[in-house]
Amino acid sequence: MPRTVHEDGHGGFAGLLTQAARRSGIAGYPGDGAQRWPAVHARDAAVLFRLALETAPGGTAWHAVADEGDRVIDIATVVGRRLGLPVASVPDETFGPFGPIFAMDQPSSSAHTRQTLGWEPTHPSLLEDLEALQP
Repeated sequence: MPRTVHEDGHGGFAGLLTQAARRSGIAGYPGDGAQRWPAVHARDAAVLFRLALETAPGGTAWHAVADEGDRVIDIATVVGRRLGLPVASVPDETFGPFGPIFAMDQPSSSAHTRQTLGWEPTHPSLLEDLEALQP
């Protein structure tokens, strides 16, 4: 599972970034914001779990990644716009113990999963889903 499993604008690292924005009044991102985070909609992940249980050989591993790497600055920009907050780079410490992880580039691929199991995500991407955030 990627570190952001989302639904209705909530969940995972993106949810923590949103909570930090609400607390601090700034939709912040670490560093230059170019680092990428993979994500998956919770319902797409559920479909993959079903496919894996029904069709995959025992002991195999699969990547539930729909969005292979949204830039953190793009995530923060949507959060800031939806919450009416400024968007800016902030120190890694803003995110507490998750700061060093948030600052990492984490692209991931589900090409093998899609090809082998025929999994195709159909629910909103992370950036689309964040449009559900309410101030």
